[in-house]
Amino acid sequence: MNNTQKLLNIAIEAALEAGKKTLKYYQSEIDVLLKDDNSPLTQADLESNKVIDGYLRQTGIPVLSEENKILPYTIRSAWKKFWLVDPLDGTKEFINKSPDYTVNIALVEDRKPVLGVVYLPVQSILYFGLKDDGSYKVKLGKKTEIKFLREKSVKIQSGDTHKKLIVVTSRSHLSDETKQFIEKLRKACGDCETSSYGSSLKFCMVAEGSADVYPRLGPTMEWDTAASHAIIESAGCKIIRLPDKKPLEYNKQDLLNPWFIVYNQNLDSIIRKII
Repeated sequence: MNNTQKLLNIAIEAALEAGKKTLKYYQSEIDVLLKDDNSPLTQADLESNKVIDGYLRQTGIPVLSEENKILPYTIRSAWKKFWLVDPLDGTKEFINKSPDYTVNIALVEDRKPVLGVVYLPVQSILYFGLKDDGSYKVKLGKKTEIKFLREKSVKIQSGDTHKKLIVVTSRSHLSDETKQFIEKLRKACGDCETSSYGSSLKFCMVAEGSADVYPRLGPTMEWDTAASHAIIESAGCKIIRLPDKKPLEYNKQDLLNPWFIVYNQNLDSIIRKII
């Protein structure tokens, strides 16, 4: 087992343990605080972060997490490799008792995610992807040993698009620009079926082929996308930012992402034409 595979195992174990912490709060009454930007924060976010931080710090690789103090770019810019973490992605879904929320852990090298783990604690579903090795999905049962999960996991690929394209959108952030994009897609490809979900689950649906397109024409942060970015690329999908149609990059001075589109690679020429 090479070092990257070992790091993947550590990230998986961290996500599973953090997920257990979040479930304890999910099953009880949730106290909600507001951050400076008015986004919600719960004790589950903080406890999940604490667990993940404990695992990842042992690797000696720097950790950038939504719930840690964000270091100045003068320090971060020297990082060739670092962990990028959202300990609870989809806090609004979590508060509303939706099963869509996820735990996200990515390893970024040279501004690109090379390893990603996305875990849905309520649904007991784990996605993970590794550059040059593919992306995988596994439904957890009673046995949760890492070796067993890796052996039981099924490789996922986006495959062919649906005859009637399936577009997934954000449950909490459906912008007018997103609606306009979907209309353009309908004109180019015929009618589309749309569904809304929370968190990075939308990326994973495109990666496994249960959806074809995920347009995000609204704000996200780097920790929202890095883990699932690794998974969709390893599954043969595309992600491009707007307006320059290049891939997302990480560890920028400003950690806010530009708008982007995630899609089945068979739609590449159509997507590039309509945006």
